[in-house]
Amino acid sequence: MSVSETIDALYRSESRRIFATLVRLLGDFDLAEEALQNAFVAAMQQWPRDGVPANPRAWLVSAGRFRGIDTLRRRAKFDASIAELAKQAEEAVDPLAERPDVEDDRLRLIFTCCHPALAPEAQVALTLREVCGLTTEEIAHSFLATAPAIAQRIVRAKAKIRDARIPYEVPSHNELPGRVDAVLQVIYLVFNEGYSASSGASLTRKDLSAEAIRLARLLLALLPDPEVEGLLALMLLHESRRAARSSPEGELVLLADQDRSLWNHEQIAEGVDLAQRALSSRRIGPYTIQAAIAAVHAQARAAAATNWSEIVSYYDLLLKAEPSPVIELNRAAAIAMRDGAEAGLGLIDAILARGELENYHLAHSARAELFRRLGRSGEARSAYERALYLARQEPERRFLERRLRELQNVKF
Repeated sequence: MSVSETIDALYRSESRRIFATLVRLLGDFDLAEEALQNAFVAAMQQWPRDGVPANPRAWLVSAGRFRGIDTLRRRAKFDASIAELAKQAEEAVDPLAERPDVEDDRLRLIFTCCHPALAPEAQVALTLREVCGLTTEEIAHSFLATAPAIAQRIVRAKAKIRDARIPYEVPSHNELPGRVDAVLQVIYLVFNEGYSASSGASLTRKDLSAEAIRLARLLLALLPDPEVEGLLALMLLHESRRAARSSPEGELVLLADQDRSLWNHEQIAEGVDLAQRALSSRRIGPYTIQAAIAAVHAQARAAAATNWSEIVSYYDLLLKAEPSPVIELNRAAAIAMRDGAEAGLGLIDAILARGELENYHLAHSARAELFRRLGRSGEARSAYERALYLARQEPERRFLERRLRELQNVKF
């Protein structure tokens, strides 16, 4: 691998961790982002000449820190209020020093972004952008919102952190229970973006899924809680199917058609164990219920052996715990498997009639699949076309196009 390829790989895998550390050291989002970019520019200039350092991430953190301090010093000449920030950055703990897991900079930054002083929607948007490096367009797709609206949320959230002097720290044990729900939501959204990328050429982004699982493990060590266990179980059970979710050519493979021998049975075993432990507690939340659903799928030896009645029962419970049109849609799909396509189709039509999922491509794709099962080809084609218009991920688009081609020669 060439030096430039090494730097590119480091940027993809390490840039957001480096950014999180630079935020701690420099105390400012925008300055840390600028310092991160300057550090990678310095690496492109120096490493081809001097060689790749033994600890590239530590080198990049140090380079970014020094460049950030230089920037603060220059600004302090014109703004006395920045002088104290420059002094704090200079006196910050050595970035090369060992730090215990509980002080993980990325987890610390997530808690900062999820501070209760910020609006819930701003917490999630800010974390996805600053901690995980998602674009505003990717975040907007996850929220079914517009990119300008998401960008404004992020700008306002950063200004609030700066003006309110919100600290970059993991909360005390007494504060953790009240802060954990927002963090769990963020971690799961990060996982979902990695498990099923909202747009682009790849079906998945393994780096994001792995980071979400790593953060959940850190959080569980910090706060042994049934819902943290439930979330970790849910992500492990979904992640166990990664290798079977696409063909060698990168094409989407539906759950019913997956080769279950490719599933990661170690992750399944760990996920099922965590789910059972969480279910045995007296505090059963939405992530634990979703983990129980995933466990039913994971333990079925074949698609035909899936216990759909049990899954529908869990969805009934989930809807009471966390009402949502997307959960209603998933429940409708499960009812279609238990009671027949016509029953599921009526439920999906009722959801779409309310307008809440009109721009959600998976709702139209699910509707199209049920029309196809019922032999109603014309209606299936219209629904597939609507789903294709809304889909942004290339493998999903190819799947929908393939379904449409299959219907071309069907007479109705």
